[in-house]
Amino acid sequence: MIRRESPTILRSLAEQLVVGVCQFLVRWIEEEGGNGEAFDSSTGFELPNGANRSPDASWVSQARWDALTPEQRQGFAPLCPDFVVELRSKNDPLKDLRAKMEEYRENGAKLGWLINPKNKQVEIYRSGQEVEALGNPNQLSGETVLPGFSLNLKRVWD
Repeated sequence: MIRRESPTILRSLAEQLVVGVCQFLVRWIEEEGGNGEAFDSSTGFELPNGANRSPDASWVSQARWDALTPEQRQGFAPLCPDFVVELRSKNDPLKDLRAKMEEYRENGAKLGWLINPKNKQVEIYRSGQEVEALGNPNQLSGETVLPGFSLNLKRVWD
């Protein structure tokens, strides 16, 4: 018997992961003092290069968010998040996602995770450094950008 996962199940798993990352970010902000704002893919940003992007999950430091006017916080906020997460879904070309992650980094993102559930791989994008590819990591760290934040990937891979 061949077991095939339907696109609905894969999309559901992807959506669950994105929701999970956002929930963990909010919990980290509330419980660990993560000084900033967390966003899901419904929030758009106008990057310094003029591109409009909506990462699957993101975080902006409180100081940078507070520097925006109330009008700027509506619609596409004119900044690049400090931290971004993109999740590869079944039909996403990897080269397109990698280009998007590079664009975030070039526009000021300090840390980014490109999570590929199908291949159990994560690419970590850091400001001023080479991309690091991890195979089947159990946990990801927010490093110095999100001190004390971590994401357990064990449930994602299982």
